[in-house]
Amino acid sequence: MKISDILVEKTPHLSFEVFPPKTDAAYEGVLKATEAIAELKPSYMSVTYGAGGGTSKNTVKIASHIKDKYNVPSLAHLTCVSSTKEEVHQVIDQLKASGIENILALRGDIPQESEFPLPNHYQYAYELIEDIKSQGDFCIGAACYPEGHVESEHKKDDIAHLKQKVDCGVDFLTTQMFFDNNILYNFLYRAREKGVTVPVIPGIMPVTNANQVKRILSMSGTNLPERFKAIVDRFGDNPKAMQQAGIAYATDQIIDLFANGINHVHVYSMNKPEVAAAIQANLSEILNK
Repeated sequence: MKISDILVEKTPHLSFEVFPPKTDAAYEGVLKATEAIAELKPSYMSVTYGAGGGTSKNTVKIASHIKDKYNVPSLAHLTCVSSTKEEVHQVIDQLKASGIENILALRGDIPQESEFPLPNHYQYAYELIEDIKSQGDFCIGAACYPEGHVESEHKKDDIAHLKQKVDCGVDFLTTQMFFDNNILYNFLYRAREKGVTVPVIPGIMPVTNANQVKRILSMSGTNLPERFKAIVDRFGDNPKAMQQAGIAYATDQIIDLFANGINHVHVYSMNKPEVAAAIQANLSEILNK
């Protein structure tokens, strides 16, 4: 099932994300967590992609497993910056052969150790989107950044680049994590004003341990509201309390999004079925589950 068909539904939906193992030895553990999340019957599940090999070899395998065994639509990430065009085409062929209809097209982080762009590599996400569009009847998603991409000096330039991606054939967008819903609402206003009319799925990250905060800040520079900082300061040294508080904070964000007319929310569940299940349980009457 294509995600674009799910997004026309007017009732609240949750989707979850998993990532493949970094080593073959960890595969069974990741598969067990993936299956536990799939049993929650989310609207779909996304599977991340490690550029240039590594975790990428299992993306298609796990996405196929989710779709075929649990009848949950799967969204396969495809990151292009560290792969040649031929390597990307091979992955697209594998996705097509596996009957996977949904791809999240991403440029990915630029490798620090190499020149950019490399010969026969993609430079921008829109080039990948055009290629995917030409190779099959896929539903294509792309990323967007409510606080602006870290490489864009001005938000208006970031919106212009986003519009370019959408015009190349994107069916929906998924946001980077954010912790203040007003940032998303402001972004949606600016994006719609510039003609970005495809569905935008908010991405919510439940922060369940203090170490995640350091990684978030180093990767994206995401704004952390004072209310969120107070939670980390108060509960960060107590793992169980921090997990409970982080789940509650994410739940509160999702409820506010649903209350303001956004019907589809994507949860960066980080291979933690207990976190996914707790959030879904908190929303059981809203989701009718």
